[in-house]
Amino acid sequence: MSAPPRILDAGEAALVVEFGVAVDPAINDRVLALDDALAADKPAGITETVPTYRSLMIHYDPMVLDRGTLTRRVLDLTRGDPRRAAAPALWVLPCCYEAPHGEDLEAVAELVGQPPGTVAALHAGATYRVYMYGFAPGFAYLGGLPEALAVPRRPSPRPPHPTNAVMIGGGLAAVATVPMPTGWYVLGATPCRLYAPERSESFFVSPGDGIRFEPVDAATFTELARREAAGERVARREEGIR
Repeated sequence: MSAPPRILDAGEAALVVEFGVAVDPAINDRVLALDDALAADKPAGITETVPTYRSLMIHYDPMVLDRGTLTRRVLDLTRGDPRRAAAPALWVLPCCYEAPHGEDLEAVAELVGQPPGTVAALHAGATYRVYMYGFAPGFAYLGGLPEALAVPRRPSPRPPHPTNAVMIGGGLAAVATVPMPTGWYVLGATPCRLYAPERSESFFVSPGDGIRFEPVDAATFTELARREAAGERVARREEGIR
């Protein structure tokens, strides 16, 4: 049985429930299991929950829900190593590593001492875990990057990347949702919009889900991007992570 979580105050209207100190799937599973349990039977007064790699922040209205009651509820829900409410999904996202999308592919290849095609194959051969959202709307931090591609982030930011750029840096992977300068390396691009505020489901990938990147050529990318822009979701959902 796992140790009980550490509960910290974050101001007067939020608690942080910490389950560990590392980026680890088992720790993240405990975070998400608590988030699921609170969503299934949410005490009055909880206004928002925010899962991270290793903790869950719980925002609450202290005029409705007092700290002691919330703490007892959290400790009760975390006894016995509870499981997630549902099995995570696996999302398959098309990804084009060809020019002009793989802007930094050759730079990464030089850093790791492998041909660009090998870098693309290593990246596409992994299954990534969505640990958390942060930094920018819909920006998902992805674990599971192959050790051979664990390059540090750039010493200084590169020019703005396009939306939907597929990136790596600091041992993680990510999919950009808005253009901005970045210290990550751009290996390719996906036509899939992971974040679209006009959709009823702005973020269709959930923390704990898996992502795989399926290589496509530039012509296929262009056609899939057209279909995505017309309202079709070209990401393919599978019902379990293998």
